[in-house]
Order: sequence, then structure tokens, then C-alpha cells
Amino acid sequence: METTKSTMAMTPLHSQILRLGRMKCSANRGATFSPDRETIPCASNLLSKKSVDRRRKAALVLDIGWICDEDALGMWKQLGDREVGELRPSSFAKGLKSTRIASLHLSNYKEIVSAHRGAINSLQVDLTEGRYLLSGASDGSAAVYDVQRATNYEAGGLVAKHESIFSVDKQNMHGHKYAVSSAIWYPIDTGLFITGSFDHYINVWDTNTTQVVMNFKMPGKVYRTAMSSAATSHMLIAAGTEDVQVRLCDIASGAFTHTLSGHRDGVMTVEWSTSSEWILLTGGCDGAIRFWDIRRAGCFLVLDQSRTQLGKRPPLSTHTSMKGTTSKSFPVGQTSFMKAKAPQKKATHGNSVKQSLGRLPSHNKGYMGHRLHPGMLSSRDRATAHYGAVIGLKVTGDGMHLLSAGSDSRLRLWDIESGCNTLVNYEVTRLQTSRGIQLAVAQDLSLVYVPCMTTVKAFNVWSGETFQTFQGHYEVVNCCWFNPQDQELYTGSNDRQILVWSPSKSGLPEADEWNTKAQTSKLDQDSWSD
Repeated sequence: METTKSTMAMTPLHSQILRLGRMKCSANRGATFSPDRETIPCASNLLSKKSVDRRRKAALVLDIGWICDEDALGMWKQLGDREVGELRPSSFAKGLKSTRIASLHLSNYKEIVSAHRGAINSLQVDLTEGRYLLSGASDGSAAVYDVQRATNYEAGGLVAKHESIFSVDKQNMHGHKYAVSSAIWYPIDTGLFITGSFDHYINVWDTNTTQVVMNFKMPGKVYRTAMSSAATSHMLIAAGTEDVQVRLCDIASGAFTHTLSGHRDGVMTVEWSTSSEWILLTGGCDGAIRFWDIRRAGCFLVLDQSRTQLGKRPPLSTHTSMKGTTSKSFPVGQTSFMKAKAPQKKATHGNSVKQSLGRLPSHNKGYMGHRLHPGMLSSRDRATAHYGAVIGLKVTGDGMHLLSAGSDSRLRLWDIESGCNTLVNYEVTRLQTSRGIQLAVAQDLSLVYVPCMTTVKAFNVWSGETFQTFQGHYEVVNCCWFNPQDQELYTGSNDRQILVWSPSKSGLPEADEWNTKAQTSKLDQDSWSD
């Protein structure tokens, strides 16, 4: 593939680089320099020649009167490598995203105007467009914001205000009467969203009409709801409530399909696997984290904080050597993602799924080989992942690891395949003890964002070190959501505010640029999926 030696128009890559690194004049000039369209191609062509090493590239930059900071020069280096084909597009994009994520700060050019009069309990950006932010609050309301298109501008067009597109509250005929504890989008499109409340109801809303199209009556307060983003065969809502049983609600039939028994106290958080549509993870007030395969009865794994491994998971040979032990319990990787051998029979009343009799997997037998109750399979059933309630769960994007937060103020990383605690020592922090929290993960930079009282801390997933601390809220932070499309972090707190943490920019856009965006064609108006 031939590389064009000169162009007189600014390419998208050039504009991206200019946003990340601000070029400054030499010290004796002492003024900010903004390269014009003609200068940029010349510099990029000089920097993209294979025969020029890093020192010569730096000298060439100085020769044309620029002095770049280290990050900007690094980005020019990556741009040059990308133009000559030495850097893959995916690697270039990942490097660009990582740089943006590392520079997150409280945005001074984007503000979300909260429509709530109570604490913000839940946040989620839709998974299809990465554009619409859904929030749920303690005043019984839920609201939707467009994070890419502002409603108005202030400070001469420099600050974009994002007001709610619509909100639903107690005034709605079928609105929630008490606090909304969970608000999630339907994974396939933005035509539906789901809210769970302390009024014991889960509501399914039509986004176009803002009306409830279906609801489910739960046996107690709803703490958390979740839908699988990997599902292609079901439309199930997993619900964790103050009841000891986990219930799965089917949007297609409007009935309960599963009742999962095993926890000895309320279920504070639920999370679906990102690699299998059949695997559900739940965390309870009893300190247990349970793994369920919804195609069969009973949970197949209870995480034990005393079962540990350092570093990488043990090799496959270790798995096979364990088959000879007398406990008859096998690692998760051999049983968790196996297809069910016996066909399922759908329940007529939607309360449970019956399974035809057949040979149960080995992990369903006790030490003496006799059958045990599905909810109490062995002595390991009483294992705990935390010394207090499990208040937050988050599966990494690759589905290989699980992060859990407990009221014991501990954050743990688990290897899902082996079911072991990886012993990553996250730096000392303080977490809530009375309610669930919502964690977020930035996969490109291997960071986990954890609400820690009035702050949000970003930890390195693998080392446990604190990467960054976000301070801006006046009261306890309950939830956060990372938007991978715009590389932005959104946080919600008891102070009723939703804060935006955005990547650094080389400079604020000109007022006329913002005004141009504000006058976007009506063709870009909100059009919800049907």
C-alpha cells in the first residue's frame, strides 16, 4: 500500500492528535502556537519517515519552531508509525483511548443537569449507541440524558448543558412509589428500559411512550436488576431482593421462569457473565458469591476467600490431576460452561424450570457420593467471599475475572475459571456498609472505578494500586458508569448530582464550533428504537 507523501487537508488523525497534545512555541517566543493546515502535513511527513530516529524527529520538530510535551511527541510518533503501516489500527486506537482515559478529570465543558430530587442510585449508558444515560434516584424517578448532544450552552457557548430528555416519577400512573434502586437499558436497543424499586415492583418501560408495558411483583425490596448483554436465546431479568431467593423475570412471557435458592440472606447484587448467556453471578448479605447455570438446578460454585492462587491461573495439567481427589469437586472450568445433558421442560406457571432426571454433574454430590439438596450441595456451600455483605459485582469485559466489593471494605479479584481469589491487595479504602454500590471497569487501561464514600477511586485491576482519585461530590457516591465510546466516567451521589469526568483537551472549542453543533439538523432528533 502506497503512502501519500503530502496532503493539504487536515486528516482525522491529525485533529485527534491536536486534541490530545498542545503544541507550544519555544521559550524565547513565549506564545501559544496553533499549527495551520499547511504546517501539519509537512510535520507529519517529516516524522513518518522510517529512516529518521526519535532524536532526529525531535530535532525536526524544533527546527520548525515547535516544542511538544512528551505525550504529544509520543502521539506524533504513533501517528507516523500508523501512516507507514508499522502500527496496527487496533493498537493505535487502544493507545489513543488509554491516553484519554488516563487524563480523566471533572469536566469544565460538559454538565448534566440532574432531574432528580433524591440520591442517585443507578447509572447506565445504553449498550447500542453509547449515547443515552439512564439514571434512577431515591425520589422514585428515572431520567434519560443525551450525553452527545447538548440541550443548551452557557459561558459563551463553552459549557454544554445536558438536560433530561424525559423523566418518569411518582406522578406517572404506574410510576414507582418509593426509591428506584436500579435502572438498566434493554441490551438490544433503546426501545425499553427496566427499573427496580423499594416498592417491590420491577417495571418495564416503553421509551417512546414513557409508559409501563409490563411489571413484576417481587416479594421484597428490589436491590438490583440485570440483563445479559450476551443473550441471544432469552430475555430474562435477574432480580436481587431482600428475599433469599433470586428470581428471573421473562419479558417475553411476563412471568417468573426461575427461582434460585441458596443464599441465606437478601441478595444485594446480581451480574451476568459477559462470555456466557447462561451464567449468573449473585452476591448476598450473607457474604456469599454464587454462580448459577440457569439451565440446571442449584448453584454450581460458591466462591471461597480462603481458596487462593497467586498470579496466573494454574495450568490445565493441574486441573486434570485433581480428578483423583476424594472430594468429588472439580474446578469451575470443567463444569461451569458445559451444555446441559438433559433437556429442559418449561414450567406451565413460569415459577421454575424442571429438569428431566438424569445423572447430575460430579459437583452436585457430597464427599460420600450421596445426593444433596440443590441449595446445599456440600460443606463448601457455606463458604464466604467477604466477611460482610457483598455490595458490588463487576465482570471484566473478557469474562475472565470478577471484581467484588464487600461491606468489610475489601475489594477482591477472582479468577472465574478456577474460582480462586487472586490475592490482589487493593490499597486501603472505605466502602459503604448499608447499601449496594455500582462498580465500573475501563478495559483499555485495566482500571476499576469504585465509589469510596464521597470519592471515586480508580485502581489498577492487576496490581491493586490507586491510579487516580476523583473528588467532586459533597456526599456519598453510590454509582458510577464508564462510557467506552466517549471515554467518559459518570458518577451519581447522595448530593443528587451526576458529574461528568472527561478526558483532557488541548483547549476549549471555539464558541462558533459549539453554536454550529447546537444548530444540528432536526434529522438528529431522538428516535427511539421500536
